[in-house]
Amino acid sequence: MHILFIVDPLESFKIYKDTTFSMMREAQRRGHTIATCEPQDVMWQRGGPVMAHVCDITLTGDTPRWYDERGTRAVALKDFDVVLMRKDPPFDSEYFYATHLLEQAERDGARVFNKPRALRDHPEKLAIMEFAQFIGPTLVTRDEADIKRFHAEHGDIILKPLDGMGGMGIFRVGPDGLNLGSITETLNRHGAQSLMVQKFLPEIVDGDKRVLIIGGKPVPFSLARIPQGSEVRGNLAAGGKGVAMALSARDLEIAEALGPTLHSRGLLLAGVDVIGSCVTEINVTSPTCFQEIFDQTGFDVAAMFVDALESTLREAG
Repeated sequence: MHILFIVDPLESFKIYKDTTFSMMREAQRRGHTIATCEPQDVMWQRGGPVMAHVCDITLTGDTPRWYDERGTRAVALKDFDVVLMRKDPPFDSEYFYATHLLEQAERDGARVFNKPRALRDHPEKLAIMEFAQFIGPTLVTRDEADIKRFHAEHGDIILKPLDGMGGMGIFRVGPDGLNLGSITETLNRHGAQSLMVQKFLPEIVDGDKRVLIIGGKPVPFSLARIPQGSEVRGNLAAGGKGVAMALSARDLEIAEALGPTLHSRGLLLAGVDVIGSCVTEINVTSPTCFQEIFDQTGFDVAAMFVDALESTLREAG
């Protein structure tokens, strides 16, 4: 296969933990060739297919220069065997436009994963609301009165922006309601922006578990992101400690229920976040934790992913 990875700048990769790098490494190990570009390199001119200025690369294993590049060329996306959209959030207007360009590339004949429409249809925080049986008490609103009512009902709550990432903008408000008004005003921008409010789950002390689903099937290990010190956030970007562990019976129940549905919609890879027994987020843009799980358990998540990718392409003919 010739694979195009649409990514953030290669210079920004931390290859000791980067999931996209682990995908590239496994693909190259199997003899597949790799090209990369950034979202701004994708273009569409009237009457033609969606194209991109891409760079063919070979992984060297060296540091800090871990790849060799062989110049830039303009190629139609449909000429690759597969296109992997691995641009990190935020899911802003430019990301939104990129999904439309990639959807047109699909009409040209390109095979894109995760599917562009599925990326748009599954905003990572809102997507959990479809699976009410697996989530805790949750409210999405921009109205301050709704938030005050929810707090009065549940006492200890978490507030977070719908477009946040890496634990950004997450606040906890306890039973005393201290600063609830000012936090609400900050997050909802005086009623102009929606936010998510959830009942605080004390099981966060045991970690916010990332359960990976590949080709509709769960990876047998999760990565629990455990808050450190007085921090309420387990996100690795917020200082959480990542501990790999076997899926619990509840984790498996959740993954087996959500996996086939997500896969049928074109989500080859999804990361379901679980605190205690509750789903808190469904990550679809660029789910991570491949290398942390491999390093701690020996389970090769990247190999499972490339297996699923190859299988999907064979089934598509």
